[in-house]
Amino acid sequence: MLKVVMRGVLCFVLQWFCLIGLAQYRYSNNHFASRSEVLGQKGMVATSHPLATQAGLEVLKKGGTAIDAAIAANAMLGLVEPTGNGVGGDLFAIVWDEKTKKLYGLNGSGKSPQGMSLDFLKSNGYQKIPSYGALSVSVPGCVDAWYTLHGRFGKIPIAELLSPAIQYANNGFPVSEVVAFLWDEYANTLKQYEGYRQTYMPNGKPPVKGQLFKNPGLATTLQLIARFGRDGFYKGPVAEAIASTVKKEGGFLSTEDLAKHTSEWVEPVSSNYRGYDIWQLPPNSQGLAVLQMMNILEQFDLKSMGFGSAEYMHHFIETKKLVFEDRAAYYADPLFYTPLLKELNSKEYAAQRGKLIDNNAASDNVIAGKPAPFGNTIYLTVSDSAGNMVSLIQSNFAGMGSGIVPTGKGFSLQNRGCSFTLTPGLPNSYAPGKRPFHTLIPGFVTRRQQPFLSFGVMGADMQPLGQAQILVNLIDFGMNLQEACDAPRINHVGSSNPNGEPAKGKGTVYLEFGFSPAAIGSLQRKGHAIGSDLRGFGGFQGIMKDSTNGVYIGASEFRKDGYAAGY
Repeated sequence: MLKVVMRGVLCFVLQWFCLIGLAQYRYSNNHFASRSEVLGQKGMVATSHPLATQAGLEVLKKGGTAIDAAIAANAMLGLVEPTGNGVGGDLFAIVWDEKTKKLYGLNGSGKSPQGMSLDFLKSNGYQKIPSYGALSVSVPGCVDAWYTLHGRFGKIPIAELLSPAIQYANNGFPVSEVVAFLWDEYANTLKQYEGYRQTYMPNGKPPVKGQLFKNPGLATTLQLIARFGRDGFYKGPVAEAIASTVKKEGGFLSTEDLAKHTSEWVEPVSSNYRGYDIWQLPPNSQGLAVLQMMNILEQFDLKSMGFGSAEYMHHFIETKKLVFEDRAAYYADPLFYTPLLKELNSKEYAAQRGKLIDNNAASDNVIAGKPAPFGNTIYLTVSDSAGNMVSLIQSNFAGMGSGIVPTGKGFSLQNRGCSFTLTPGLPNSYAPGKRPFHTLIPGFVTRRQQPFLSFGVMGADMQPLGQAQILVNLIDFGMNLQEACDAPRINHVGSSNPNGEPAKGKGTVYLEFGFSPAAIGSLQRKGHAIGSDLRGFGGFQGIMKDSTNGVYIGASEFRKDGYAAGY
């Protein structure tokens, strides 16, 4: 047993030194950067897949807006990265409009079926909504969000923007490495559904890296959208296929639910962190968690602690625990529950919560605060030559979603409905026609009322942690954009979930390779349990605006298949 442990320790140390050594074998002094930042004067696109980045960049070169390019890239991602997104999922976005010098937020999340009730679920013995299958399906909001964004900020017809994705869907594309790995994992769970097998398991198996994959069903769906607009999805053959397939699998989503769906323009919320204004969308999104984390972290001298130190990691982990308890208790659809935006986002409340952090010990059984009243996802970002920027995130929720694929339509429906709790009376309790708690959060940063950074980190509960670490890396530790996203990350699992259940115990801290054994040992002595996970750390894309030189700076991290490209 001792030999096994020593072999594991030696392997960890060698990988750590290899990571640091390889990163330092560069002309720059950006120790963690896997590559140089990408620079572009007229426009920039950063996505998690090369074909999506290319599709967006071509739109920009044709004179399209940032929103035009984002729609083209998102449509392509739904084809080439079905392990994270697609037209069967939801979408959130923050847009910087250079003409009005203002940020606009869009909530493109769908509601639960009107025909499914809490009484039905409880009387049939459900303690929670199943993670997969038809009961987890809510209205997909992506397509309506495309048209809502385009109506305000688009220029090139959407039919033209969907053309590259349609062509690749018909002709095929080679499956990339990370996508192939995830596809194989999701297939093990979702192969129980006939529509999934027919669409995503050619010859009875998920495609492997380099294998050509075609999706004519998705091509047909996109062609209907291109021809009939949003009604090509929410009415007619596609809507009928969605409703009939869901009903066949025991669910409740109807053509009426689909026809009634609309996206909602919302006001972004913000908080200032050391001179930078951090912007997020309000609930039912979890974006407020980033602001709460930054408000607490601002109380500590992280720069003096240093990146990778046990002190920094400890304070970061303890901050996350406090915020996620509030997230579980207070984040929900504002149409059903009044969110405490000002209260939770106040500096005074953050000071109260920050005092609960013990500098020397990991907390146990954290509970939500009581603020005093005042009264598996994709992310992409695009900037254009006019100065417009868009931060867009879109997802099926759990990777490839519910596994319910409308007959012949080439996409999986999201399983976002499983985020509801079945405990009556809580903010996120299930109700018909209600939007579930959402992990999707596009991020944006302004400085002196000017755009500074459009960014996001995909990865469910990791999203607030990932965004907060990016911000700290940039602002406190002085990293450039590429190094900030490539630097090793911290994840903590074990705090409460949206179902309103409190944390039990201290949870588990997961660390990527690159943190020193001494710092890890110090964390353990503070009472943190250290686990092993090689891939639960999200995926970043970002575009920074350098107003001094008039250029965009793009970055896409090594954890995904994609890249940033500008011109």
